[in-house]
Amino acid sequence: MAKQKKDPYKKAVKDVGKVFSELGDALGEVFDDPKLKREAKKFGKSAVDSVKSFGERFKDKDVKEKFNKAGKAAQKFGRQMGKVGRDVKKKVRKKVKKVKK
Repeated sequence: MAKQKKDPYKKAVKDVGKVFSELGDALGEVFDDPKLKREAKKFGKSAVDSVKSFGERFKDKDVKEKFNKAGKAAQKFGRQMGKVGRDVKKKVRKKVKKVKK
């Protein structure tokens, strides 16, 4: 029996959906909003479907470069959200200290 060749683009498609789903879960936890979680999961599935529809284009060098840029932008967004979270946490702690005095 012939061994099937692994398709690296299938993993990329799954990863795109997973990223959106996890982001939705995280934001849903932040805002304690089950509806936000559900909508984010729908968005993640939609993103996967969209990526599947043009999956063959992943082989194009131009498309790869654009996805690399998108990945870097997502990383930057994540770092900025972490910074915002830390800043908010500091402000809340300061206000709590003032209230306790």
